[in-house]
Amino acid sequence: MSYSTSLYLTGAEIGLSLAGLILLLVTAWTGEKAARAITVIAVAALFGALFFNISLFDQGAPGVAFGGLFLADGFAVFAKSLVYIATIACLIVAPRYFDARGQYRGEYPVLMLFNAVGMGMMVSATDLMTLYIGLEMSSLSSYVLASFARSNEKSSEAGLKYFVLGGLASGIILYGVSLVYGFSGTTNYEGIRAAFALNFSTGAMFGVVFVLAGLAFKIAAVPFHMWTPDVYEGAPTPVTAFFASAPKVAAVAMLVRMVTGPFGGQIEAWQQIVIFAALASIVVGALGAIGQANLKRLLAYSSINNVGFILIGLAAATPEGVSGVLVYLFIYVFMTIGSFTALLILRDAEGNALTTFDDISGLSTTSPALAWCLLALMFSLAGIPPLFGFWGKFVVFQAAVQADMIALAAIGIAASVIGAFYYIKFVKVMFFDEPKGSKPASAPISHWIVIGLSVLIISPLGYLLTPWLGNLANTAAQALFFQI
Repeated sequence: MSYSTSLYLTGAEIGLSLAGLILLLVTAWTGEKAARAITVIAVAALFGALFFNISLFDQGAPGVAFGGLFLADGFAVFAKSLVYIATIACLIVAPRYFDARGQYRGEYPVLMLFNAVGMGMMVSATDLMTLYIGLEMSSLSSYVLASFARSNEKSSEAGLKYFVLGGLASGIILYGVSLVYGFSGTTNYEGIRAAFALNFSTGAMFGVVFVLAGLAFKIAAVPFHMWTPDVYEGAPTPVTAFFASAPKVAAVAMLVRMVTGPFGGQIEAWQQIVIFAALASIVVGALGAIGQANLKRLLAYSSINNVGFILIGLAAATPEGVSGVLVYLFIYVFMTIGSFTALLILRDAEGNALTTFDDISGLSTTSPALAWCLLALMFSLAGIPPLFGFWGKFVVFQAAVQADMIALAAIGIAASVIGAFYYIKFVKVMFFDEPKGSKPASAPISHWIVIGLSVLIISPLGYLLTPWLGNLANTAAQALFFQI
C-alpha cells in the first residue's frame, strides 16, 4: 500500500497533530491572551477530524495503513467519532470554569488535541507498538490535565496519583506485551493470533493476563479502580468530565479490539477475567457510591459501575455483544457529559462549586430547569425506562442471554438495582428536601446547549435513534469479526 493511502487513512490524526503543533506555537507567543481563540480553533479542528473520520465509514473494506500498523475500519470510525464528540463537548464547557479561577491557558486545548491523537491511535492500532505509543501519548497529556489547576492542592494530588498509578499500569502492559511478543515472535495482531492458535503456552497466558490487567486500569475496572474516586474528585471538573468520557471510550475500544483480535482465538483464557471484572465493577461501583456525599466521587463510582455493564457485553464474545458495547458507549458518553456539565453549572454567586448533596437540596425550587435535567440524567444512568439509558443495559444483557450466559445477565440485572438507590437519592434531595443555599449562578449558553442536547438524546426521543444506532453498531462490530 502506498504512503499516500496510508497518509490519507491517518488524516484525522495527522490533522489534529498539525493543529496541536501550530496552536502550541501560538500559545507560546501569545500567552493567556489568545486562550479562548485557541480553544475555538481546537474545537474546529476536532470537528474537521470528526467529519473526515465519518467519511471513512462509507468506503467499504477496511483500510490498512503503514504495513499493518494502523487500521481504519468501521469499528475504529465508530469509536473515534465518539471520542471526538466527547472531546469537543469537554472543550466547549471548560473556559468558564478556569476563567473564574484565572487559570485558563492555551495549553489546555492543545493537550486535549494531542490526547485525541493518542486515543485515535489506540483505537486503530493493529500492532502492539502502535497501541503502546497511542496509549502513552494519551496518558502523558492526561497526567498534565489532571494537575492543570496548579495552585489547587487537590488537583496536584490527583495529577501525582494518576501519574504514579498510570505509570505502574503502563509498566504492567509493557511487561505483558514483552511476554506476548516473546511467545508469539511478532507484535502484529494477526501474527499473534496465528501463533497462539498453534501454541498457547503458560507464558503466553501470563502475557495475556498482564495486558488485560493494565487495560483494566485504563478503563477503571475492579480491582484496578482505586485511582478513580480520588482523581475524579481532585481534578478540575471539565477534566473529570473528559476522563469519564473520551479516554474511557478509547480504552474500552482498545480492549475490545485486543480480545477479539490477537486474543480472539483464546476466548477461554480471557473470558473468565472479563466476567469477574464485570460483576466486581458493578457491585463495587454501586456499593461504593452509596455512602458518598461528594457528587464527583459519586459519579466516579458510577463510572466504575457502568464499566461493569459494558464488560458484560464484551464477555459474550460475540458480534452481538460487541455491538451492545458500542451502543452502551454511545449512550454513556451523553449521560456522562450531561451529568458533569450539570456539576459545572452548579455554582453559587461567588463562583464556588456546589459539590455535595447538601448544596443541591431543594434544587427544584431554586433552579427547576437544572433539577429536571439532572433527574433525567440520573434516571437514565440507573437504566429506568423510558429513558435511553435503559436501552444500553438492555442490549448488553440481551447479548449475554443470547450467548447462554443467563446467570451473568441475571446477576447483572440484580446488581443494577443497588445502583438505582444513589441515583434516586439525587431526585429525593433535589425535589423533596428544603433548600439550604441560594440559587445557582447563571451559566453560559454553551453549558445549557451541551446539557440540553445530552438530555434530548437520553430522553425517550432517543429511541428514535435505535434503528440507525443499531445498524452502525452492528456494522462496526462485524468489522472486527470479519477480519478474523
